[in-house]
Amino acid sequence: MDVVLLEILGNPTIIVLVIAVIFLLFGGSKLPQLAKALGQSKKAFKEGMDESERDERLKPDARAKLDAVDDEALFEEARRRAQQKRAEESRKIEG
Repeated sequence: MDVVLLEILGNPTIIVLVIAVIFLLFGGSKLPQLAKALGQSKKAFKEGMDESERDERLKPDARAKLDAVDDEALFEEARRRAQQKRAEESRKIEG
């Protein structure tokens, strides 16, 4: 399968035909707009990846803080919030 795909993409005639079909489908006036949109999307994706990496580097202590929290304290907080939510829902039903 991979070999067949490489042979197809390696053939210059096929590449020219694919480009011609794209040109016919989108037209000459739409291709620059399509290329611009593709470039902007690529730039936005790279910026998002860079931001994600920067956030991960800036927050190493947040992970340490989370690891330092006792599991039992987390469960107790979850129970307290669930009980509080049930109480609010019962007040809405009654009121």
